[in-house]
Amino acid sequence: MIKVVGKGGISATIIAHSKSKVNGKEIITYELEYHRFIHSELMTHRTFSRNAASSRAIPVSKMIDLTTAVPIYWGKNQAGMQANEECNNEVSLDWDYFNDISVEGTPEDAWIEASSNAIYKARCFDEAGYHKQIVNRLLEPFQMIKVVVTATEWDNFFWLRFHKAAQPEIQELARCMLVAKKHSEAEELDAGEWHTPYVSHMRDFSGELLYTTSEKEVPSCDEFLTLEEALHISSSCTAQTSYRKNDSTLEKADKVWQMLTTDERIHSSPTEHQATPIDYYHFYDTTEMESFDGVTHIDKNGKGWSNNFCGWIQHRALIANNNCTSFDYDQEIDETGLVITDNKEM
Repeated sequence: MIKVVGKGGISATIIAHSKSKVNGKEIITYELEYHRFIHSELMTHRTFSRNAASSRAIPVSKMIDLTTAVPIYWGKNQAGMQANEECNNEVSLDWDYFNDISVEGTPEDAWIEASSNAIYKARCFDEAGYHKQIVNRLLEPFQMIKVVVTATEWDNFFWLRFHKAAQPEIQELARCMLVAKKHSEAEELDAGEWHTPYVSHMRDFSGELLYTTSEKEVPSCDEFLTLEEALHISSSCTAQTSYRKNDSTLEKADKVWQMLTTDERIHSSPTEHQATPIDYYHFYDTTEMESFDGVTHIDKNGKGWSNNFCGWIQHRALIANNNCTSFDYDQEIDETGLVITDNKEM
C-alpha cells in the first residue's frame, strides 16, 4: 500500500491498484482521510464509487475524537470563490466574564474554541438521550472523515481539483492522491481475476491468482480464500467504513454480507469497489454487449461500461435486485403537515 500524508492530517492511501490485461484500463481504490467540510465537493464526481464514515453509525464519544479538522489556509475575504491571499487578523473569542472584556486570538484559537463549543453541546444532547444521528451533526464541521473511493476515470477529478481555483483542502487531497498514484504500481489482472480492496493477491506456481487477508509472506493453505469469500470480505470491509472499523475475518464478512443483501432493500454500494476486466476490447452494437454479464452500456467509442466503470465489470452489476426501478408512486402517503401549492406561473 502506498500512503501519502499531507497538510492538516489529509492523507491518501492506495489499497488496490489494478490494470486490465485485456484493455490496459486501470482501476484504483483509495482510502482517504480529509476535512468533512469538503466532502460534498468530492461527491460531485459521479464516476466515483465511494463509502464514507457515517454520522448515523459512529458513537458520539468516537466522533468527538475525530473533531480535529482545522483549515489549512486562512483566506482573506474578497469577491469570488477563491481567496488569493491569506488573512492573519485576530478573531474575537468568548468573553472574559471575570473582567467583562472581549478577548481575541488567532484564527486557529477561534476555530478550536468553536469546535469545543460544539463538543460541549454534543455531550449535552448525548447525556439527554438523543440519538447519534442528531448529536453528531453538531460535530460535522470540525470532523475528519474516512472515505473509500474506487474509479476507473480520474482525469477530470485531478484536472479540476489539483488546481489553484479549488478549495485549498481539496487541492491538498488531490495532491496526496496524485503523488500516491505516481508511486503506485498497478497489478495486472486478466478477465475472471478480481480487483478486491482489503483482500491481497498472490500467484501460485501455475500463475493462478490467489486471494488472502493474511499478512504473511507465505500464507498457509487454510489462509487462502475462495473468490466468493474474497468478494464478501472486500465488500464487508468497504461497508465497515461507515463506522471506521476494518474487521476482515470471514465471520464478520458473513455477518455484514447478510445485513447488506438479505433485507427487503439491498444495500449495494459496498459491492461497487470490486471489479474484473471486461473480456473484450471493443463492442460494435448493444446486441453484442448483451451477451456479457455485468456490461451495462457502451459509449460512442464502443467501449464497454459496467455502471460507472469503463473496461471493468463491477461486482454490483452482477447482484440481483441491486437497484430499484419499480418504486410504487401510487401508494398512500400521509400528507399531514404538508403545504401543497400549485402555482402555474412558477
